[in-house]
Amino acid sequence: MTRPPLRKAAAGTLIAVLAVLVLAADQFTKFLAIAFLPPEESVNILGEFLQFYLIRNPGAAFSLGEGVTWLFTIALAVVAGVIVWLAATRVHSRAWAIILGLLLGGVLGNLTDRIVREPGFPVGHVVDFILTPWMWFWTTPAIYNVADMFIVTMMIGVAILVLTGLRMDGTRERREDDSDRADAIADGEDEAEAEFVGGPFATAQFHRPALDS
Repeated sequence: MTRPPLRKAAAGTLIAVLAVLVLAADQFTKFLAIAFLPPEESVNILGEFLQFYLIRNPGAAFSLGEGVTWLFTIALAVVAGVIVWLAATRVHSRAWAIILGLLLGGVLGNLTDRIVREPGFPVGHVVDFILTPWMWFWTTPAIYNVADMFIVTMMIGVAILVLTGLRMDGTRERREDDSDRADAIADGEDEAEAEFVGGPFATAQFHRPALDS
């Protein structure tokens, strides 16, 4: 049984709740990292698979673009604004609401750092502390945070929803081949019906042989 699409208020509420949860988790883990981790020193958690390494990152996810911090602040603000606009006007799909809510939380997590952390607005440095030495990005291992995880994974989720044809209103795009197949089936049914109506039965019905008197 197909579930009905979400109402606008329900979709907006779901997005807001998820965003707040992700934002809270991101900021809480950053608070713990600052409080308990030594700066720029590796702390083994699962050997070479997972370590903690506290840094202040002026760039984007995975320390990209460190020289243009203010651009990332603008980009994060624009993305957050677009998601809020979509939540208020277009989203009725549960899948889209979940993915956009988690994505918004990740965006707000790093945007908060840009606004409130040193050296100040709008060039605050993002707190990164999760190190996976086996995951190399460009020439350095990936060091990131909870917000980065949600941003990257939910962008992949957005791509999947687009590729599978799920619209934000909860409907699915009708693929061309599916449309052609449906039209062919409909045409075949029409032809069969016409053949049946105009076939031998019709001849027998409307051209009855004269009865001998």
